[in-house]
Amino acid sequence: MSNGQDVTTSVKVNEVVKCVVEKITPYGAFVRLENGQRGMIHISEISQGYVKKVEDVLSLGQELKARVIKIDEKGRIDLSLKSLHGPTAGEVEAKLSHQHDEEDFEKKLMKFMKLSDEKISDLYQKLGDSKKGGRRKAGGKRS
Repeated sequence: MSNGQDVTTSVKVNEVVKCVVEKITPYGAFVRLENGQRGMIHISEISQGYVKKVEDVLSLGQELKARVIKIDEKGRIDLSLKSLHGPTAGEVEAKLSHQHDEEDFEKKLMKFMKLSDEKISDLYQKLGDSKKGGRRKAGGKRS
């Protein structure tokens, strides 16, 4: 039996556990695991989408399955509902699109850098040629 001060846990990170919602706060829900230990599901770990209020998604006494995502040095257990579900098709598509955008950006950046180097070389070339042919007056300057 645990007196609540025991920092050892019988659950492991990444383990999926059954639990019951015991308390709801503005920042998450406290749950009781099957083995009697307490854990917390932060509001950011409740759903893949935005959760304005925990009560919109969870209710007292609700039974859930959650994944253990962290156990700190004090033995506090952090759980996640959203990690049970893989990314949605939209999220996968967005990630692939983002990777494609990054590739396009890299290509554009390389093209820009190459073009810039060529223009700078041309400017140095012209500057060198103008020094050989005599010094030109700067247009519009008055002494």
